[in-house]
Amino acid sequence: MTNPPILEVNLLTRHFGGIRALNDVSLTLEQGSITSMIGPNGAGKTTFVNVVTGVHPPNNGSAKFAGHDTTGMAPHQIAALGIGRTFQLEELFVGMSALENAMVGCHTKSRCGIFATGFRLPFARDEERKIRDEAVDNLSLVGLAGKASYPVTKLPLGERKLVGIARALGMKPRLLLLDEPAGGLAAHEVERLTTLIYALVERDITIFIIEHNMPFVMSLSERVIVLNEGYKIADGAPADIRGNEQVIKAYLGEEDSH
Repeated sequence: MTNPPILEVNLLTRHFGGIRALNDVSLTLEQGSITSMIGPNGAGKTTFVNVVTGVHPPNNGSAKFAGHDTTGMAPHQIAALGIGRTFQLEELFVGMSALENAMVGCHTKSRCGIFATGFRLPFARDEERKIRDEAVDNLSLVGLAGKASYPVTKLPLGERKLVGIARALGMKPRLLLLDEPAGGLAAHEVERLTTLIYALVERDITIFIIEHNMPFVMSLSERVIVLNEGYKIADGAPADIRGNEQVIKAYLGEEDSH
């Protein structure tokens, strides 16, 4: 028996001027699953995430998350429903510590306004303590509790990416979209990331990964979706994707030639 779908997208299309970045892409994500999306550079992977999270509205098609029609919703509305994301280029606040960056994610769920926080009213101070404690917990989950006070600029790439995940966890996501989480990481860092992803699934967080690291994708994913020039050209188990001639021609062959 399969789990119910947490995300359903139907015929999503997005174009930028004359460029069609997404072409009638449809897919369903099962709750509690680990799914990866691969494809050559420019295939439309990040555009897909940006449309699902509301950064870009679709030109056509629809998206539904946990039974809610999210088509055309603003990013903060979609995030409030339970979709979190990280960014390929991290997007961390460089003037802040790891803990402060993690707290930013928690603040998206804050009930206090600027007035209450600015004047340090008692209930605002209580909530700030709760946010700090939650951010510490999220840093502990990603293995960075001991570096909470470090400026993010002093952390290596792999740990900066983990801070990005901790920040996203502050939004209490039910679905977490990871954009190139293993890019640029050493082998031991990829192993650490893999362990973390399994831990997140144990917490009932559905994982969707965009990635170029093929060994990472194939070892971790239950299902792999392949985009090429904005079209979905394959969707199946890793073993099926490895042997798909269209995928080999469009993507795997290109990677092997580098």
